[in-house]
Amino acid sequence: MDRFKGKTALITGGTSGIGLATAKLFINEGARVIVTGRTAATIKAAQAELGDNAIVIHSDATSLPDMDALAVKVKETLGKLDVLFVNAGLGRFVPFEAMNEEVYDEMLNLNAKGPYFIVQKLVPLMPEGSAVVFTTSIANMKGMPNVSAYGAAKAALRALTRSLAAELLPRGIRVNAVSPGPIDSPILLKIGMPKETVDQMFLHMKESVPMKRIGQSEEVAKAVAFLAIDATYTTGAELPVDGGWTQL
Repeated sequence: MDRFKGKTALITGGTSGIGLATAKLFINEGARVIVTGRTAATIKAAQAELGDNAIVIHSDATSLPDMDALAVKVKETLGKLDVLFVNAGLGRFVPFEAMNEEVYDEMLNLNAKGPYFIVQKLVPLMPEGSAVVFTTSIANMKGMPNVSAYGAAKAALRALTRSLAAELLPRGIRVNAVSPGPIDSPILLKIGMPKETVDQMFLHMKESVPMKRIGQSEEVAKAVAFLAIDATYTTGAELPVDGGWTQL
């Protein structure tokens, strides 16, 4: 299928989960895609899975020099950028009383500061009609224990979505966000949470979600594609993909 033929996309944090599923969708629809990751093993695996229509490279989503190098790579290989999916992010489950400055800074740098500056670096390559999509979280809408720093960072990212939507409007660039609920992805295992704990958490969340199931990465990818390509009269919005958890 060639629905996105001629389109170019950059997906940060795209070597697994939601980012990888979105990369697959865009490639299957004919787009040329650059994907970033931070570990050699996942970069190699993602490149093998995505094939020749993707370039998978190392880039630290908190490093401004890495962002500068990434902008150069995008310009050299793609020329222009139609879609910037700012997906790199991570949450840590830490009780408020146990929070320390190191983890707090990590959450804000990765989930708020990094997204701010990656857009700043890439906007010069984005033509009229292009789009930015951020990954926020239901944690910016629901009061949830043990994710105070993460929730604060994602709330900042939600505010950034609105601010940049207004500021980039004269350039013809739309800015929106997708807000996943509980999604079956390896992100919780990446932060060292045992599989048994993850399974228990998902079981609890499954009962809390009105649709009574955990979402799939591919379902979020479809929402990203809608916001990035099809939603041409939408900017500043956040689209929940959470089984109705924040809405019902």
